[in-house]
Amino acid sequence: MRRTLIAGNWKMNGSFAANRSLLTEIVAGLPASSSADVLVCAPAPYLAQCADVLAASPVAWGAQDLSVHAQGAYTGEVSAAMLLDCGCRYVIVGHSERRAYHAESDQLVAQKALRAVEAGLKPVVCVGETLEQREGGQTNQVVGAQLDAVLALLTVEQLRNIVVAYEPVWAIGTGKTATPQMAQDVHAFLRQQIAAKDQELGVSVQILYGGSMKPDNAAELLSMADIDGGLIGGAALKSADFLAIVGAVK
Repeated sequence: MRRTLIAGNWKMNGSFAANRSLLTEIVAGLPASSSADVLVCAPAPYLAQCADVLAASPVAWGAQDLSVHAQGAYTGEVSAAMLLDCGCRYVIVGHSERRAYHAESDQLVAQKALRAVEAGLKPVVCVGETLEQREGGQTNQVVGAQLDAVLALLTVEQLRNIVVAYEPVWAIGTGKTATPQMAQDVHAFLRQQIAAKDQELGVSVQILYGGSMKPDNAAELLSMADIDGGLIGGAALKSADFLAIVGAVK
């Protein structure tokens, strides 16, 4: 059985005071026994604070990006080793905002995923299509190419340590959400693609949904056969909403 993963992506939000309140409330409000693993991905300056507040809790913390380089003259970049120093277990790679605003190619995202796995981090590899691509019937073609770059570069053994997140770009921060069946269809397609690389991988790799999952739609989305959790944006910044999504896991 694949465990459910509920991951919060804070994006470029937070402050030391606000973070402490949010993290403390999440830890205090977690169900005593939950079927879900819980993760928060914070901006790099706050990872040490996450380590401080979450160290004795079941909540894992991770980063939102990493450098493809191990070290060196790369001003402003953050390496996998630095993330490990901050106690990170996960790192998001290829988020649609990185692809759009920083022109990250499928190949670069794959290289970042490889760098993460080699360092002992679990990359959350994001794939997703724009509204124009969705309306043009290109969803499978687009997400398939994005995932293919990772499947081609990593070995089967390395791929055991990735998480995939399907985030339809048109459903992020727009108020639009893919219906549970629309999301399930893409998740099933991605799982078949992974299984074509290795049958066992197709069964074991977690695929999260990252398109405006909220307390009022989480239970229905999470009930879909191939949706193994959520990559949560806005709702991750409010402890009550984030905990409600964790509580929707059956």
